Amino acid sequence: MNPPDDAKWTWPPTFVWGVSMSAFQIEGATREDGRGPSVWDTYGASGRVANHDTGDVACDHYHRYPEDIALMRGLGVRAYRFSVAWSRVLPQGRGAANEAGLAFYDRLVDALLEAGIEPWLCLYHFDLPQALDDLGGWAVRDSAGWFADYATLVGRRYGDRVKRFATINEPSIFTLFGYALGGAAPDAADVSTLRRAIHNVNLAHGAAVDALRVLVPQASIGAIHNVQPCLPATPADTDAADLLGAYWNAAFPDPQCLGHYPSRLVEVMEPYVQAGDLARICRPLDWFGLNHYSPIYATANPNSPLGVTLGAGPSDISRTPIDWPTAPEALRETLHQVHNRYRLPIYVTENGLGSYDTPDAIGKITDTQRIEFLSAYIEAVRRAIAEGVDVRGYFVWSLLDNFEWASGYAVRFGLVHVDYPTQKRTPKASYFWYADLIKAATEASRVIPLARSGSGGLDLLR
Repeated sequence: MNPPDDAKWTWPPTFVWGVSMSAFQIEGATREDGRGPSVWDTYGASGRVANHDTGDVACDHYHRYPEDIALMRGLGVRAYRFSVAWSRVLPQGRGAANEAGLAFYDRLVDALLEAGIEPWLCLYHFDLPQALDDLGGWAVRDSAGWFADYATLVGRRYGDRVKRFATINEPSIFTLFGYALGGAAPDAADVSTLRRAIHNVNLAHGAAVDALRVLVPQASIGAIHNVQPCLPATPADTDAADLLGAYWNAAFPDPQCLGHYPSRLVEVMEPYVQAGDLARICRPLDWFGLNHYSPIYATANPNSPLGVTLGAGPSDISRTPIDWPTAPEALRETLHQVHNRYRLPIYVTENGLGSYDTPDAIGKITDTQRIEFLSAYIEAVRRAIAEGVDVRGYFVWSLLDNFEWASGYAVRFGLVHVDYPTQKRTPKASYFWYADLIKAATEASRVIPLARSGSGGLDLLR
């Protein structure tokens, strides 16, 4: 296919530019106003996070959200994708609701709307209430009903103002790493538990969609999936890559959007599927949320629960500072694959670069590599749209540096630097670059090629 004509191509006027963050990674205030603990509070308290970091304070967004919304407004984003902390509004995960927790999200939503930023509410981003995990968590079928009740509470409370809902963020990631590969809460390692959890999370998704349809008839509802090419680390790992790819990329979107498990998993999932389950899971959706960072590499490992682990991949490929492969063309190809397979409008709900950013002697953060990464990946989105893929928005991960799960606070993905001891926010060069891009794309409705100085530096840095 011919490349798009840069001189004629324009961004669609309705294209949504945004940023994404999640509750546990930024809110802090873990013991305030009646919030109950989540599995990630427990995991952090166990000392298994890098540097023994916890989410107790994080970015203190619970108290500083007006400042963070002002930063979003300065960027010019049209939307903010955030998550509700289940245990903040339902401390036990079910039963009595916590009015103080519900009121926090009232304040957040109202402030976003006042700033002209559309709230995109994600029900779940990894932080299962600990009280529910104590009852078996996602490994028990009752979890679908717990989630439906939670979705009902959220839809009833915020549906008068929020019209964009996502059910669950990256179900493949928290199930694979939490129940098989290790390194994430609840850190179990049993394949049968993994498969039960996969099916119950799928049931929970379908039940939440149904609840939201009743409560918010005009809602636009989607789910968010991490889809990344799964490649063999060596030629001998081809079957391992196919197996890992089935779990990582298809175990959730296939049943949710197509009504069946991927062929590689049909037999192993059959013991957990009851009559009518797939119809309960495959509920009509309005959009597909795609999180994408890089290809992943699989290595056969007979000693692991799945028989496969993540491999390093080739040594001669471009990588980010945290050693993730850089391959913007993989995003363009993934957008085509998702478009062709699921036939839903696509929003890129996460994409970004992790690094170890530090201020210079005068306090500036010149994150040139992040700008180059975002520029290349946004160009991949642009090309996919020009080639006929229905992509309707792009959200950077993330606005702020934050708690990056098992990596703690060492890794930074933000457009804004957070000095954790003082909570001082400092926009990085990438913040100003993204603001300029949004302004150019929305006002002139066209891509402005990234300018480079003769020394190889970036002219758009401030």
